[in-house]
Amino acid sequence: MLLGTWNLENLYRPGGPYGPRDEAAYATKLASLAAVITELDPFLLGVQEVGDPEALKDLAGMLGDDWHTVLSEHADGRGIRVGFLSRAEPVVLADTAGFPAGLRPVQVDDSGATAAAAGRGVLAVEVGDEPLRVAVCHLKSKLLAYPDGRFHPRDEGERARYGAYALYRRAAEATALRALADELLDGDGQGRDVAILGDLNDETQAATTQILLGPPGSEIGTAGYDRPDRGDAARLWDVAPLIPAGQRWSRVNAGRRELIDHVLLSHRLVRRVSAAGTGLPGEGPPALPSVGPDPGERRDAPGSDHAPVWVRIDG
Repeated sequence: MLLGTWNLENLYRPGGPYGPRDEAAYATKLASLAAVITELDPFLLGVQEVGDPEALKDLAGMLGDDWHTVLSEHADGRGIRVGFLSRAEPVVLADTAGFPAGLRPVQVDDSGATAAAAGRGVLAVEVGDEPLRVAVCHLKSKLLAYPDGRFHPRDEGERARYGAYALYRRAAEATALRALADELLDGDGQGRDVAILGDLNDETQAATTQILLGPPGSEIGTAGYDRPDRGDAARLWDVAPLIPAGQRWSRVNAGRRELIDHVLLSHRLVRRVSAAGTGLPGEGPPALPSVGPDPGERRDAPGSDHAPVWVRIDG
């Protein structure tokens, strides 16, 4: 069984302000995405940046008749949201954007405006007979947007402030995602198959990513990994260390390779991982374009600026 996550990069039908400008560019994008998914052949794929629900249906239609789609109802200001492409029919367990109790709204701009919910919803489903419980997310980006539609700051003070606002939001959203993970684990990570998939918009050692892992001390590659303890019931393991070092990135930002898309697994699942990677299995390092701060520069580009991240589960 292969599980994966993939940011599809602005999946819209043509004609709007964000997606491809014409039908030809749209058809090329769909064909490129469908070719990757067909070769990847996932049992379940968490997806991000679906701007038009009908566009995901168009993509699924290119994959064959045995695919199911489900999307969060919580979209951001551009209409993008998370969802799943699944071989088995998914049952929705949760679709939420709210912050957990005790977490106050966070500042989002210089006006003092605050947010009390995630910019994009977190969707959790259950699939299969075991069953498998999976949540998909898309946390706040590190790419900064400034007032009046600008992607470049007026000065370094503005850059620092808006970087902080983005970090506040990403940390709050990670906390909300961790609260949902607690519900899915239900104190039994040794007995439950639980996965968290998504674009976390930061790397493995980032504080926002670490929020999701639970009790420290048993990460893959550490001495504690093979020593069971009570924390295993609540832990999630980031599979990043299992990805070959020469493939350990999912996006290239201004020439810098970053692993910002992640797969996190419960104790029961991580012990059954036989392989993990980015891009397509057996094809080596992902070939990705280097992107800048303005997402509009790639609106007619085929494919995605992210590579899929995946794990293969045995048994």
